[in-house]
Amino acid sequence: MTAYDAVVLAGGAARRLGGADKPGVRVGGRALLDRVLAACADARTTVVVADPRPTARPVTWAREDPPGGGPVAALDAGLGHTTADDLVVLSADLPFLTGATVELLLTTLRASGADGVLLTDAEGRDQPLVAAYRAPALRRALAGLAAEHDGRGSLAGLPLRRLTAGLGLTRVSDPVASFDCDTWDDIATARARIREHGHVLDEWISAVKDELGIDLDVDTKALLDLARDAAHGVARPAAPLTTFLVGYAAARAGGGPEAVAEASRKAAALALRWADEKADEKADEKAGENTHGEAGASAAEPDAAPAPAPAPPHAAPDAG
Repeated sequence: MTAYDAVVLAGGAARRLGGADKPGVRVGGRALLDRVLAACADARTTVVVADPRPTARPVTWAREDPPGGGPVAALDAGLGHTTADDLVVLSADLPFLTGATVELLLTTLRASGADGVLLTDAEGRDQPLVAAYRAPALRRALAGLAAEHDGRGSLAGLPLRRLTAGLGLTRVSDPVASFDCDTWDDIATARARIREHGHVLDEWISAVKDELGIDLDVDTKALLDLARDAAHGVARPAAPLTTFLVGYAAARAGGGPEAVAEASRKAAALALRWADEKADEKADEKAGENTHGEAGASAAEPDAAPAPAPAPPHAAPDAG
């Protein structure tokens, strides 16, 4: 992909959450802000407009003047730290945003003549903070607003619709990726969704990779098949230990999906050989039992029935 920059707005007051630290609220074990940062991890520069805090990866920090001046002022502050022609603008409360969605926004933008591409939610409403924009068009629109607003050049307090109204936009519907967390009910909904059967494994793998600082796509099915073969062919505890050793071996081999695949292949072949030996042993034992049983039965049988003893001769009658 052509280089792009990202601006993440994370300095809102979160009034509907009672003033809670919304970017730090955890969904699936990860802070909402970190989940969004993972979705735009390949940005050349990522600017977070908020007070600095610990994050899963390094970012550039910015703050609107005055702090709390609203999304337009925050966007302007973040834009000042970017240089790419393409800009992804995101809020910090998008639990289901993925890198694939970011790529879709950018691909659609580059294939169109629009100033920006934004997502729409389940109700069809525009989500201008889940969008990709052409940075020059955004700068012109911001400068025009600043010149109009009270004649003071300030953008504080302006709603985003004032900015997007002057841009030519393309829209993409995505009710899941555009889902944002404004209330505690939204947080509960997001937490419940990631624990659903169809999502929990991918969510867990993503969370672990973020926690360990791993940026690696691997064949999850191959690893699960390996764990199954180790559990069934060797012993149940062999499954987690084998997958750990595969990861360690892959790291020593330089890492990467190819190294994981090769280590998985070798370990899986070994597990299958182990299982084959167990099957052969059981077959030999069964054959031995059958042979022993047949031999015992033969030894217990007489070779031939003994001949009956001859009857004694009749005594001769006494003479006279």
